[in-house]
Amino acid sequence: MRNTLKNLPRHIYASIFRVGWPADERASIKAMVSSITLHIHAPKIRPGSLGFRASWALGLLSVVALGLLLLTGIYLMFYYIPHPDVAYRTMKDIGYVVPLGRLTRDLHRWAAHGMVITVTLHMLRVFLVGGHKPPREANWVVGVLLWVMTLALSFTGYLLPWDQLAFWAITVGSNMIAAVPWIGPGARELLLGDRIVGESALLRFYVLHCVAIPAVMFALVGFHLFRVRKDGGLIVSEHELPHARHADDGPKLIPAWPHLVYREVAVGLFATALLLAISVAAHAPLEPEADPTRTPNPAKAPWYFLGVQELAHYHAFWGGVFVPAAFVLGLMALPYLDREVRAPGRYFPRERWLACTLFVTLLSFFAAVTVVGTLFRGPGWAFTFWPY
Repeated sequence: MRNTLKNLPRHIYASIFRVGWPADERASIKAMVSSITLHIHAPKIRPGSLGFRASWALGLLSVVALGLLLLTGIYLMFYYIPHPDVAYRTMKDIGYVVPLGRLTRDLHRWAAHGMVITVTLHMLRVFLVGGHKPPREANWVVGVLLWVMTLALSFTGYLLPWDQLAFWAITVGSNMIAAVPWIGPGARELLLGDRIVGESALLRFYVLHCVAIPAVMFALVGFHLFRVRKDGGLIVSEHELPHARHADDGPKLIPAWPHLVYREVAVGLFATALLLAISVAAHAPLEPEADPTRTPNPAKAPWYFLGVQELAHYHAFWGGVFVPAAFVLGLMALPYLDREVRAPGRYFPRERWLACTLFVTLLSFFAAVTVVGTLFRGPGWAFTFWPY
């Protein structure tokens, strides 16, 4: 009996972790294969994939941001009440009464913005190195859907503070949806639950933000990681280390544990520390409580939709609906239109110079109109020569 109690911690540990701390290459491979999380990596990897420039850790940073959003979001859900009469008051309580509430909300806000940026850059990097080519077509489409879901997640969360900034940003965004011919007004009413942003809209956005969209995102992320594992991982041929090659059998493979895993942990901790530092230095904005009778001038959509709002200023349908929809559908169709199988794994390769230039130019155009809409549009949406 005494021996049983003495060895009980060891038995509990062994029942959970089938492999102990890896001491050699064989144990490392066994640990990777048997782990519920680590098995998404190949047991052995190419040395070139360890370099930071191989992927700029953009996919990992997106996952870290999503994890922070999940953890901080769950904490905020304990205190937030999705009703117009009390939503703003609960936001004030979170900022000034709830333990670590302000830091949690700030971290949630900046992680959301960071995720929008890293997912966009990750998609750009994958295209530039040819990661959308066969056999990765379906995974590219899933990546585009994840980008759209990221924007939707941020958009639905924008309303929850129920301040002037949130209320009128969602009002502008929903009006842009209404510009879609035939189905636009019905789609806006379905989204808001009414013709205006009110109690039904707040409740629906809360459910979408906290339940529906995260469920879809986690399903897509699971499939995305599964396909990355099955389709061969990173395209990093230009990053292969010359000294890691054999004369006959190509690049030497090394165990993913500990080389890759340790780097991922380090990047994740650094990203978390950076977001925490930003959250301490810069607080998430909270304007006065939403007031439908006081329209700000100008009323602006969330920053990641300000480029679309800028285009919609010139023409509601062609700029605000057709161009964004054509852009998303074009992204999803890319791997099926570009049938060249070869994926060179280099940025701006000679054989894909035109395609890469056009893609970067298009994203740069959207970035430029977003900056214009953010900084250079004043009252009445008039152009200002200096950010106000």
